[in-house]
Formats: sequence, C-alpha cells, structure tokens
Amino acid sequence: MTAVFGVDIGGSGIKGAPVDLARGVLAQERHKVLTPQPSTPQAVVTAVREVVRNFGHRGPVGLTFPGVVVDGRTVTAANVDKGWVGLDAAGLFREALDLPAVVLNDADAAGLAETAHGAGRGQAGVVLVLTFGTGIGSALFVDGVLVPNTELGHLEMRGKDAERRASSAAKERHGLSWAQWAGRVDEYLDLVEMLFSPQLIVIGGGVSRKHEKFLPLLRDRGARIVPAELRNDAGIVGAAMAAARATA
Repeated sequence: MTAVFGVDIGGSGIKGAPVDLARGVLAQERHKVLTPQPSTPQAVVTAVREVVRNFGHRGPVGLTFPGVVVDGRTVTAANVDKGWVGLDAAGLFREALDLPAVVLNDADAAGLAETAHGAGRGQAGVVLVLTFGTGIGSALFVDGVLVPNTELGHLEMRGKDAERRASSAAKERHGLSWAQWAGRVDEYLDLVEMLFSPQLIVIGGGVSRKHEKFLPLLRDRGARIVPAELRNDAGIVGAAMAAARATA
C-alpha cells in the first residue's frame, strides 16, 4: 500500500509524519516547524511543503485545519490568518505539493484517530472528543459516525466563547491553579453534556499529557470521562486516515 502522510496545522506549530494506518501510530518520528506569523495561506503552504518534503513523501496527504472545513474549503479561521476564509484549501495544497490532498477540521481528525485506535475505540452511542489547547476543539460521533465541524469551543459561556474561559491557554493566561481550571472545565462540560448527553467524553490536546493533575478534580457526571490515548499524534493519524479513505 502507498504510504499515507498526515499533517497537523496548528496556531503555533505544523507537524507531520507518515502513518501506519493498521496500527494507528506514526511510522516515523514526526517533523515539526513553527507556524509562520502571519499565518497566511502561502506562508503555511511553504511550511507544509517543507514538512512533507523532509520525508520525500510521494503519496496522499491529509491535513488538519483549525476551523470549519466543508468540501476542502476553509470556512472559518479562528487562530490563523483570516486570508484562509472561503479558500479552496484542498486545491491549494494539491497544487503546491503535486500530491492528492484532503483537508479536514483539526479536532475532527483527532476524533477519528481516538475513536478508531484510542480511548474511544469500540464505544457505541454518543462520543465527544474535546481537545484543550489554544482553543477548545470538538469532534462528535454517533455510533462511530462523525458529525463534522461542531466547533463547540465557541459555545457561549458567561457571555464569551467557552474557549476563552476554559481552554488550556486560558489557564496559562489567567494564572489558574489546576483546581481553579478544573472548575471552569466542569462548567463547560455541564454545557456540552446538557446539549448532547454523551456516554463518553475523551479529553485530548496537549494538556492531556498531565491528565492526572485535573481529571480527578472533575465532578462525577453521566458521561464517563477519560484521557486521550494518542495525545499530540492524534491529529496526524486522523488526517492520514481521512486521506486514505478519500483516495481509496
């Protein structure tokens, strides 16, 4: 089988690697570059090209994007340059890389990986994968089927986007202790649980590496809450999975 490559485009870093799809793991150690500032489409394309060419990859490429993506077109751009809004991003990457390319929402990619190979594996019913980082990403699954582009970090909480209060970046910005931050996360989880009644909530993003510091502080609730297993590799793996499905 032709190797499939995953690229995770974030507000601060762009990382990628070939992926072992059967096992849901990186086939080689990932390569990372800083997200250019400003993160204009052309600047990001140049950075992505560097990541892909670092491996000499010549097969399909899946790419995550921090915003709503519909049919390869980037509809919103919360934490990157507004020049992405309305852009045919998949076409741009196909042309720049001269390779088959698929673009999807970053949290959706992480969710695909976690439900296939990680903490959500084999779980029926409603599963919600939440990534806490610069913002709050969300991926909603019903019996294993993705409901794309939910962007639940933008739900209103105390008059603001929820991610402004409860992301891991908000914890750092406001100098919150783990207990203080857990209180804000609980308030956010109350909101999403009221709306979707999930059986399982998977907590991902960079902060999931320190899950023992805050998961025990969260209140018991109807949903079972577990840390993500693939951690920061989830976006890369999920992007490659999406590319493989699109080019099968």
